[in-house]
Amino acid sequence: MASIIDERGFNQGFKLTQAQLVRLRRRAESIVAEMNLPADGEARRQIHILELGCGTGELAYELAKLTGARVTGVDLSPQFIDQAAAKHSFPGLRFIVSDLSKEAPASAQEKYDYIVGNGILHHLYHHLDGFLPALARWLVPGGRLIFWEPNLHNPYIFLIFSFPLFRRLARLEPDEMAFSRTFICQKLVTAGFYDIEVDTRDFLLPNTPDFLIETTIASGRVAEKIPFLRSWAQSVFLRAKH
Repeated sequence: MASIIDERGFNQGFKLTQAQLVRLRRRAESIVAEMNLPADGEARRQIHILELGCGTGELAYELAKLTGARVTGVDLSPQFIDQAAAKHSFPGLRFIVSDLSKEAPASAQEKYDYIVGNGILHHLYHHLDGFLPALARWLVPGGRLIFWEPNLHNPYIFLIFSFPLFRRLARLEPDEMAFSRTFICQKLVTAGFYDIEVDTRDFLLPNTPDFLIETTIASGRVAEKIPFLRSWAQSVFLRAKH
């Protein structure tokens, strides 16, 4: 499957196959379902959502369309931000190059109601004790993190993250590592987050053939209701307040 490679030669996502597009939309819908958004359109425009590690902007664009809120996509890669800005336009949507761990909001108005992401925090596996408190500085009081991350207990994820050969073939960064539920829960607690919810979801892989997409989604819904099978889902879905 074709990957999206950053300036350093590492894999930062996948090209938009039909399965990947469906997967992104479903993940955007799940993120929005966790938000307490006002019904009034003008009030929604006062809500500010940050997508961390937005890449080429697809998820941020979906979030802007679904919520009507202000959405900022941030990434370390100027190449990705340039592509995102060229491809996606929507009221209240913007893309910027920034490293939030090295900056701090100058005022309360620069803070976010929600910080979200898709497969981002695991790139900072060995640095979360410093990075999660940095994210907390960018949240309004009671603001929430909502992230999708790879589940280490999924057999496919375990394979590509655990063995050097497969890590090289997948072009993983040296520091990135998939999460277990227990690991990320403890990191969130240590960083001072509360109302923490972490579960495992989603069996749809980005390279799923088109004719199997609906079948995979339907069978995944069944598997997610069975604890043993649910633990093998592809992703950890985490929500936490600060």
